[in-house]
Amino acid sequence: MAPSKKSADTTRRAVFLDRDGVLNKVNLEDGKPASPTKIEQFHLLPDLKKWLQFFKDKGLMVIVITNQPEVRRGLLKANELEKMHLILREKLPVDEIIVCPHDDRDGCECRKPKPGMLYRAASRFGIDLQGSFIIGDSWKDMEAGTAAGCRTILIDKPYNQGVKNDYRVKNIEEAVGVVKRCLDLPRERITTERDERN
Repeated sequence: MAPSKKSADTTRRAVFLDRDGVLNKVNLEDGKPASPTKIEQFHLLPDLKKWLQFFKDKGLMVIVITNQPEVRRGLLKANELEKMHLILREKLPVDEIIVCPHDDRDGCECRKPKPGMLYRAASRFGIDLQGSFIIGDSWKDMEAGTAAGCRTILIDKPYNQGVKNDYRVKNIEEAVGVVKRCLDLPRERITTERDERN
């Protein structure tokens, strides 16, 4: 469900972050990223705290949105997932973590590439999605962000070549630079800027 008119009129902005491959390391299996299923496999990428703190200092909410279908598939226990997210909350300045535990066959509205998790956050916190950003490493992240009206920032990986995005960057540091430049633009430039890049 899309956010209400009340939510759309707000001035609050957010940075939505995918988890695996953006905040923590992933293993490649047959060239595809594989999410950790045990706490000992969960390793945060370096220097994240200072970059995420930049978003907070700019008045942006920091919200993690992550597909975790391994829960539905029986490969990831709920308590292991909670341990991973406890580390995120303890180590990083995140405001919220929203999880979709479903698989494709569940037909839910929250599993990316559907924008349900972004809509949920917008309705709950009063977020202006068109003034917000999503940072991810997959086509599902980019499509969810585009559907919700966010500006999309793709972190370059060997497995995401050819994925459509508003900005492609090497790492989270470069993503911060993109957000900083965008925040300096008037709000009415958001749509125009995207149209010019595509």
